[in-house]
Amino acid sequence: MRIVAKFGSSPPASGPESQRHSSSIRRKITILGTRIDSLQSLLSKLPGKQPLTEKEMNRRKETLSNLRSKVNQMASKLNMSNFANRDRLLGPEIKAADAMSRTTGLDNYGIVGLQRQIMKEQDDGLEKLEETVISTKHIALAVNEELDLHTRLIDNLDQHVDVTDSRLQV
Repeated sequence: MRIVAKFGSSPPASGPESQRHSSSIRRKITILGTRIDSLQSLLSKLPGKQPLTEKEMNRRKETLSNLRSKVNQMASKLNMSNFANRDRLLGPEIKAADAMSRTTGLDNYGIVGLQRQIMKEQDDGLEKLEETVISTKHIALAVNEELDLHTRLIDNLDQHVDVTDSRLQV
């Protein structure tokens, strides 16, 4: 039995389910940030409506500040994991000096073998990139379908408004 001690200790999941979870987390972090903004706005209007002691006002401001900090940390952690996913997908960036050092001491056959190995790595990377592009395509098609539905609904609503307007004119 394995117990995961910390968030992010388990191996990263991949695929559509992982993308849904990641999207859901982003959305919830955004909603949380918006709600904190609303609370800060309400807090600034509060002294006029309900008198608070300065100590209580400072405590509430500090609590909101701490919440904002935690939301920013979560958002940055999520963005950092995206960079890690990019590196996992595309591989770490290889500098020209590193590429040159790989060829030192190799004869012609060794260089050809190294070239084949690099081409194989690039092919693997391209296959992963293709999977990502196909996944993005499916997401774009789903968004397009959703937009078409919304456009039809808005057109239908527009027609109903026109009919109602003409009835009101009569």
